[in-house]
Amino acid sequence: MNDLQVEIKRIRTPREARRVEQILSRRPGIVSVSASAGTLQLKWDAEKTNKSAVLKDVEKSGVEILHTKSKDEETEYHDHEHIPAYLRFLGENTELYFAITSGVFWVAGVVSGFISGIPPNIPMILYIIGGFFGGFFTFITAGQDILRGKFEIDFLMLFAAVGAGALGKWGEGALLLFLFSLGHALEHYAMKRARKSIAALSDLTPPVALVKRNGEVVEVPVQQLDLGDIIVVKPNSIIAADGVVVMGNSAVNQAPITGESVPVDKRAHKEWRLQEEVSKLSAEHRVFAGTINGSGVLEVKVLKKSKDSTLARLITLVKEAETQKSPTQHLADNFEKYYVPIVLLVVLLLLGAFLVIDETFKQSFYRAMSVLIAASPCALAISTPSAVLAGIARAARQGVLIKGGRPLEDLGGLQAIAFDKTGTLTEGKPTLTNAIPFGDTTKAHLLEVAVAVEGLSDHPLAAAIVAGGEKELGRTDITPAGNLQALTARGIRADWRGTTVHVGNRRLFEELTGEKVPAEIDREMSQLETGGHTAMIIHQGDKYLGIISVMDVARPEAIATLAALKKMGIKRMIMLTGDNQKVANAIAESIGITDPLGSLLPEEKVKAIERLKLEVGNVAMVGDGVNDAPAMARSTVGIAMGAAGSDVALETADIALMADKLDNLPFAIGLSRKAKQIIKQNLIISLGMVAILVPLTIVGAVAIGPAVVGHEGSTLVVVLNALRLLRYEQK
Repeated sequence: MNDLQVEIKRIRTPREARRVEQILSRRPGIVSVSASAGTLQLKWDAEKTNKSAVLKDVEKSGVEILHTKSKDEETEYHDHEHIPAYLRFLGENTELYFAITSGVFWVAGVVSGFISGIPPNIPMILYIIGGFFGGFFTFITAGQDILRGKFEIDFLMLFAAVGAGALGKWGEGALLLFLFSLGHALEHYAMKRARKSIAALSDLTPPVALVKRNGEVVEVPVQQLDLGDIIVVKPNSIIAADGVVVMGNSAVNQAPITGESVPVDKRAHKEWRLQEEVSKLSAEHRVFAGTINGSGVLEVKVLKKSKDSTLARLITLVKEAETQKSPTQHLADNFEKYYVPIVLLVVLLLLGAFLVIDETFKQSFYRAMSVLIAASPCALAISTPSAVLAGIARAARQGVLIKGGRPLEDLGGLQAIAFDKTGTLTEGKPTLTNAIPFGDTTKAHLLEVAVAVEGLSDHPLAAAIVAGGEKELGRTDITPAGNLQALTARGIRADWRGTTVHVGNRRLFEELTGEKVPAEIDREMSQLETGGHTAMIIHQGDKYLGIISVMDVARPEAIATLAALKKMGIKRMIMLTGDNQKVANAIAESIGITDPLGSLLPEEKVKAIERLKLEVGNVAMVGDGVNDAPAMARSTVGIAMGAAGSDVALETADIALMADKLDNLPFAIGLSRKAKQIIKQNLIISLGMVAILVPLTIVGAVAIGPAVVGHEGSTLVVVLNALRLLRYEQK
């Protein structure tokens, strides 16, 4: 159960408060809600919903959110560090300092025992001092647990150490507390290191921005930026908000958000209007909060408030990802639920062993303490979460957002991957692919005519023809045509240099000439159309000039990515598209797709995913997170492309490729497989050590000292093993 405090704009009447409470109490996953003048107190079930969904429900209830604070965020410092206020001057590593001090006194006690002439009580005093430093934070945690009605591992270890001291085994008790405190300190250090990549995100946005207002440039806190504000971004400074470049050119380092290693060139988009969709912006015009400007000065129009920026959403989702448990972690939690009571029952039975067998109570008590230490599930408790957190942190550095332990584990077990075509396997926008002249027409003249006429058209294909033609000609000063006329479902006509030009399909020219187009042109167009191209005939006066074609071309990295996936053992790679089957086949053949499925409606994509799950098992769906959202939701793992530009992608998908880079997919799958391997290793180490130590301590073959070393040693091993994920590199 999670607690959340939400600061809201003032509720004016008790009736309004009750209305908000009634609305929210009916939302799935929300257990309780209390509304007052300026705050909401919520409890929500992490198994049924997440923080992002809860906040959406709050907004839907009609109140405006000003600030949020989770109890787990508020107490995380104390829960993890247990540092009293009077010790915080020592810094965040105080627990580690206490553990080392404990070890120093324990070693001093051992050494003093071998020095002749030392009073016999000196080693005991040194052990007690060592035990004090080693058990300091353990005592605090155990006390907090008892006040909450829980008996956790810290209480068991403290009880075992006190029991060892009561038996006169001061050295063993001090050793237990020293190693346990050292293990805790290193565990916290390791987890902090794993969170470092995530926590650093919060520091990316500058506190203030330079804003143009009333003809002057003034400093404004980023929280006060309004939509439409123009912010000035100086060279080598951090961009303060998501927006569109309206003035200037520069190269921007987007690695903090997208993981791209190479700076991306940005230039002004002077015709941008705020009411247009943000998702329509191309990468060269759009910038993100938290990215770093290069050597040029940029002026950026703010398109999203700070709380809605890509960076803010990324931070929220990554924090939520930390709370989402993996299947293995759920299994371990369920195991511990029954395991701990069984251990306590066994220990109680062993305490009474002297009543059954020929030994003293002291011997029975000693054995019981040894078993308690050996059976405590410290290593098991930390084995999975440490690996999951390290895996999520490593993925974030690469520009891959993995939203929890479940998708991290599921990704490595995929048997098939389904891809949307447009924007996923292809660039998502048409490109000029061919210019084929006929007769004595030159290619340059064919392109010049095409650019002159299409430059007047607002058709999506026209922009591709103009951009591609100007690039190939190496000039932009082409005289535009005049008197443009759209010919519905056939093409266009225009006047250019005293002649009439027509650009269109076969039907247009059959109507103009009263006969079929020349066989050579028809044959060439058929070949292009079979290959998935959209072909158009260009005709000037009474002469056929040739053919131009456009196509949504495959991403440059698509072929290499699919080949890498095949090498990793993904045998079926399916393409789901609304384009006709002929286009789907052409794209599939060129990039290595095994199963192209064309002419699909969104609901048919869902059926295709469900059919694949029945045929092969675990299936991922890779799409843009908008049209493909239903199919992504039904797949084993939903993977969003272009998540830096799509709100829907971040909300729908389990995994988001923030850099819009398809070639990060093999990396993510490889990381998942490595994480599963490390989790399995950790479980074997933790359960294996228990399986070895418990029988040996029950029969008395292992004393408290070796049990302590084995128990705490296994905890350190699983944490260090999990940290290897932070250095994972794709082979």
